[in-house]
Amino acid sequence: MAILRSILLLLLILFCLITYELQVHAAEGQQVGEGGVKIDCGGRCIDRCSKSSRRNLCLRACNTCCYRCNCVPPGTAGNHNFCPCYASLTTHGGRLKCP
Repeated sequence: MAILRSILLLLLILFCLITYELQVHAAEGQQVGEGGVKIDCGGRCIDRCSKSSRRNLCLRACNTCCYRCNCVPPGTAGNHNFCPCYASLTTHGGRLKCP
């Protein structure tokens, strides 16, 4: 009977440790860069591309840049100084990728 209790206790401890590790790794997955939490790329890019004449193209490029940099500059154009990573991404032709 004592052996059964010991085994159950060890299983309970093992279960708690595994649960704790999974929570820690899940929390680390939500953080990006210097401890920041991932932003809502979809919402920010909709705002960014709201005045674009080619909205779908703008949204596709903006979302790609946002997922890579976890940042979208404020406003509908410019302000690239707020997101250095966003401003540094270029296409194969050397043009700025992010709207």
